[in-house]
Amino acid sequence: MLRISTKCFILVSPFLLFIYACTSQNNESSANVFRYNESKGIATLDPAYARNLSLIWPVSQLFNGLVQFSDSLTVEPAIAKSWEVSTDGLTYTFHLRNDVFFHNSPAFKGGLGRKVTADDFVYSFNRILDPKTASPGMWVLGVLDTSYPGFKNGCFAPNDSTFVLKLRKPFPPFLGLLCMPYCYVVPHEAITFYGKDFGHHPVGTGPFFFKLWRDGERLVLRKNKKYFELDSSGFRLPYIDAVAITFIPDKQSEFLEFINGKIDFISGVYAASKDELLTRAGNLNPKYKGKIKMITGPYLNTEYIGFLVDTSLLSGKNHLLLDDRLRRAIAMGFDKAKMMLYLRNNLGYPAYGGFVPSGMPGFNNVEYGIFYNPNRAKELLAQLGISSNNPFNLKVSTTEDYLDIFEYIQHQLSEFAINVEIEVLPGAAYREMLANGKLPVFRGSWIADYPDPENYLACFYSKNFAPNGPNYTHFHNNNFDILYSKSMAIANYNERLKYYKTLDSLIVNQVVVIPLYYDKVVRFTKVNIEGLGANPMNYLNLKHVKIRNKNDNSSR
Repeated sequence: MLRISTKCFILVSPFLLFIYACTSQNNESSANVFRYNESKGIATLDPAYARNLSLIWPVSQLFNGLVQFSDSLTVEPAIAKSWEVSTDGLTYTFHLRNDVFFHNSPAFKGGLGRKVTADDFVYSFNRILDPKTASPGMWVLGVLDTSYPGFKNGCFAPNDSTFVLKLRKPFPPFLGLLCMPYCYVVPHEAITFYGKDFGHHPVGTGPFFFKLWRDGERLVLRKNKKYFELDSSGFRLPYIDAVAITFIPDKQSEFLEFINGKIDFISGVYAASKDELLTRAGNLNPKYKGKIKMITGPYLNTEYIGFLVDTSLLSGKNHLLLDDRLRRAIAMGFDKAKMMLYLRNNLGYPAYGGFVPSGMPGFNNVEYGIFYNPNRAKELLAQLGISSNNPFNLKVSTTEDYLDIFEYIQHQLSEFAINVEIEVLPGAAYREMLANGKLPVFRGSWIADYPDPENYLACFYSKNFAPNGPNYTHFHNNNFDILYSKSMAIANYNERLKYYKTLDSLIVNQVVVIPLYYDKVVRFTKVNIEGLGANPMNYLNLKHVKIRNKNDNSSR
């Protein structure tokens, strides 16, 4: 034990020396450091590879793009101070700020970061499109007209402060795509200087700059004093001096670090800590009142049951699944509210809407969902001749982490002469079989890549059949396809919303999927942390965070 303690001191002491140095220079308290743990580890800080939240969170502290999301999911200016979209929806012209600089780095002459120009975006976007980069975000820029004359893969910089993009077809959610970390700007000098090690020596424009990284131990980011964004009172962001990220892989150990005040923030609730942190109804345990803050909000993730509705892929009694009366009876045969209360401590919203989750702008109060209705379920099943004398055997495929959900559904549907067989598959096998149409009934999750309903409705467009697209149900409806295509020709979101709701209600009416619940962002912080909200994309925005001094009521 003594040996472990000594080792821990040796590992941490360089970081403490670093904090001492920065606090001596700035006459600031070391308490002005925001600390969190990333149990999954961080492989790279290159935005070209920021495909999941464990990477997006630190990368978004270091870099910026043309535009950014607000917590309410509106697209707001970032490095681009303004923009215009042509009437045909094919040309996007961005006007850049002239006060944005890359962080200081040995990659630059004299080590001083230079001003960002439009050519940097031409370079950064073409780097994403280059197959040699092998960025998982190449699809984000797939709508660019890469053969447009005079443009470089659809990108053009007529001068230092103007950046123009040319699309091959209108795509109204495009601005939302540009908010993704893949589209953050990087300097070509740093890519050349560091080569493949750029991901371990990131150079960006963000509110924090890279200071220290010890693999498996700690990552430290420091305040960028030249950051370009100001708050509503004209004060330069960010407020805190540093961000420190540890890499403890065990979630229970992470929880204990939080309870003991060693880190300031945890995200999500895990089985080992659920009963300690929460009441049965999903509220913060009263014992932590005044010590911990719980922050919740909708998360753009829909958990659902999907049905393969391709006649060419169904055989035997599974053909009965093509009758929407059976699918509707299944949807009406289990109580989602009780499911969420007893199995998820209400850390999610029962899905009484459509496939598009309630956190999506404009979808918080839809009225076309399917509710628990056991009497109607029995009527529909009677029409199909399903009874205790002639039960229906339903095989549902899922992964182990959702087994409790399907055991609950299994129990409830047994009252309706539906015998549910639960097939638990390893993740890799599940994904392969799902993509190739081998799962007649399956559990699915859809997390938004960008906050536009199109991201969800594309899962039912007939040109997107899996494995080449996200239409795992193989749903094909001409009316749906026509309305979907029309929606893509409408630039205004509120006008597009009418089409989106019609499309979503069509999916509900056809019972192609049964939405189970819409996920919830759940965050816990120490009570002295201010300015950390929640957003439906579950991005981590630290530039507005303040840390209140425990000895008084001030905020740093």
